Amino acid sequence: MSLHRTTQDGVARAAAAVLCLAVAWIHIQDQGGFPGDKKPHYVAIGYYLLEGAGALGAALLLAGWRTRLYPADWLLAAAVATGPLLGYVLSRGPGLPNYSDDKGNWTEPLGVASLGVEGALLLLAIVVLAMSRRAARAPGL
Repeated sequence: MSLHRTTQDGVARAAAAVLCLAVAWIHIQDQGGFPGDKKPHYVAIGYYLLEGAGALGAALLLAGWRTRLYPADWLLAAAVATGPLLGYVLSRGPGLPNYSDDKGNWTEPLGVASLGVEGALLLLAIVVLAMSRRAARAPGL
């Protein structure tokens, strides 16, 4: 691996780690701190899982952890982005069972900020995963 590619990888990992932590921080703020007061209980559990996954994803990305066959750190980063994006659409659109706090509230400032952070993280993860896949297929590497 060239120095240029190694530097690019490090920059991408650092950026993704910051974005993972930002997703976690935004959701801690949205739930009113930690442990928070989200109801119903399954929504609170979802927040805790997301926050933990964001912290774990950041740690794995910064450590440069991955296996030869499976880029788990980048897949986790993509999941940290995708989960709350889906939750945003479901909670504001059709609604979630026993949860109507955000139904129709598409322009909540923290929610919109979250969309930006999650969108950037998802885009970065997709690009890196696609480039990794292409590099793995390249002959002689």
